[in-house]
Amino acid sequence: MKFLDQAKVFLKSGDGGPGAVAFRREKFIEFGGPDGGDGGRGGDVIIEAADGLNTLIDYRYKQHFKAQRGHHGMGSNRNGARGEDVVLRVPVGTQILDENQETVLCDLTEAGQRRVFLRGGDGGHGNAHFKTPTNRAPRKFHPGWPGQEQWVWLRLKLIADAGLLGLPNAGKSTFLAATTAAKPKIADYPFTTLAPNLGVVRAGDEEFVIADIPGLIEGAHEGHGLGDRFLGHVERSRILLHLIDGTADDVVASYRTIRNELEAYGGNLAVKPEVIGLNKSDALLDEEIEEKKKALEEASGAEVMVLSGATGDGVKQVLYRLLTVIKESKAEEPEVIHAPATRSIPRPPVGQKLPDDGEMQWDDETGEWVGGEDDDLEDEDFEEDDLQEGGLEEGEELDGEELNADSDEALDGEEPEGEEDGSDDDTDGTSRHGA
Repeated sequence: MKFLDQAKVFLKSGDGGPGAVAFRREKFIEFGGPDGGDGGRGGDVIIEAADGLNTLIDYRYKQHFKAQRGHHGMGSNRNGARGEDVVLRVPVGTQILDENQETVLCDLTEAGQRRVFLRGGDGGHGNAHFKTPTNRAPRKFHPGWPGQEQWVWLRLKLIADAGLLGLPNAGKSTFLAATTAAKPKIADYPFTTLAPNLGVVRAGDEEFVIADIPGLIEGAHEGHGLGDRFLGHVERSRILLHLIDGTADDVVASYRTIRNELEAYGGNLAVKPEVIGLNKSDALLDEEIEEKKKALEEASGAEVMVLSGATGDGVKQVLYRLLTVIKESKAEEPEVIHAPATRSIPRPPVGQKLPDDGEMQWDDETGEWVGGEDDDLEDEDFEEDDLQEGGLEEGEELDGEELNADSDEALDGEEPEGEEDGSDDDTDGTSRHGA
């Protein structure tokens, strides 16, 4: 099943049903009177955290969810039936954000949690409700109160005790496969991991959950690479394991790249406890290990642990270090760590340039990429197409007499074909030349 961790949906609760206008007319009954019943209440929009789900793919192809409206009232003082609720089943750890992705409206962190997100409208009163001693035959009724509607974002943030961070090919998936029963894809090229993976680590008699996310590169917060959207899956973690490829030429630059992306992302990730691991020690000499470890400790100001996910050297020490911090954190805060609202920047549409070209920029107000054009919409392409359509070969020029003749026709007031109705089809060069 394809992994999807965010989706935008439209939710609407049911409108209240209208009241009825009716009068009691029965044989041998001398006095009748109004007996129109009230309308039924509209259905609610309910969001439920379901155990066993780990993706929001169900909301990729269906984005509109509307509860049933209440039924109308009837005579003989019969009230309308209530509308059916609509229930959205989401994975545990799903947040409901407003349309601007700035406010957390609901956070479901436990299996079985149910929240009435939008309440249905109340039903309208029938004419029996409006009878008075002075108005014994009212013909007034209420149409019912409308339901609520709202566009929201569903954002899945996996619940894990520890999170793996690092550049592509830092050995995160190898470490996950060596310490858990998870079987992530492992290869010798960047961005092997395209979706987060969870695994249960067993350290002695204790267990904890660790999350592996796709690698980050410089500028990920601007949409480069796979972006920084997957960092949301380590926001609930209690500690971060920052793995650094020991075979890299500049390990300090690798460390600072990830730290800069954490600070740019926000979500309190930059202040979380962190364990720094110099990975792939099996491919380094002892002198190289000491040199790179010392450089990292000077840059980070913290202890650097040396390990190798492929051979298992130093892995147990790292796991027990993670477990110690996790147990201390759970003693202070046993509940699931709250994840703040974080806004993700999607990649630009296919065929448009990335921001590093200087053409497009992300607009926070509109929530979309602005500026930039398709590669096909170049001025040179328009000039070349215009030359071909006008019957000129590249390099040819109009003679002076032809230019004078064209200018005389324009002075005489003769308009070219296609401009009599005021439309200027070819002025922008896009009407007959494809974008």
